Amino acid sequence: MRIFSGGGEIQIPAALVASVEVLPDPPSAAPQPENPLPAPGRAAPAPVQRDARKLIDEAAAKHGLPAAFLHSVAQAESAYQIHALSPKGAIGVMQLMPATAASLGVDPHDPAQNIDAGARHLADLLVQYNGSSAKALAAYNAGAGAVARYGGVPPYPETRNYVQTIINNFRRSSPPNSAK
Repeated sequence: MRIFSGGGEIQIPAALVASVEVLPDPPSAAPQPENPLPAPGRAAPAPVQRDARKLIDEAAAKHGLPAAFLHSVAQAESAYQIHALSPKGAIGVMQLMPATAASLGVDPHDPAQNIDAGARHLADLLVQYNGSSAKALAAYNAGAGAVARYGGVPPYPETRNYVQTIINNFRRSSPPNSAK
C-alpha cells in the first residue's frame, strides 16, 4: 500500500493496515494585514469580543445547556484557547473540525461563531442521544458514526478518558441540584 502526502510517499504491506481514515488538510493560517493600524483620521475598529468564558456562558444559556457543562467541554477541548489547532485540524475553543463548522455554517476562527456552534452541536447531540451526556460527548469527540458502531461510548481510550474527564469536571463545578 502506498500513502502519498504533500512531501512524498510511504509504502507499507497492506496486511498491516487495519483501517484508512482520510482527514482534511489543516487550514492554513490567514494572512495578517501588513499595517493593521487605522488610516490617519479614522477610528480603530471595535475590538472583537475575545472573552471566551463570557461567550460560553451566553451560548450555554441560548442553547439550554448548563454553563458548567459547556465550560468543562471548552476546558477539555482547548483550555479556552481561541487560536488552538489540534493535530487533526480541529479549530478554536470548542475544537470544531472544518467539516463540522461548514455543516453548521460558521467560521470556526471567529470565537463567537465557534463557541455558539459548538454549543449548538452539543445540544443537538444531547437531543439525538435522549439526554445521554456520555453518548453526546463521545459523538462530539469521536463522531456519531463511532457511537453508532459501538452502540455507545466507543472503546477508544482517548474518548473514554475525554467523556469521564468532562463529566467529572462538570460534577465538581456544579451545585448539587444542577446535574441532569
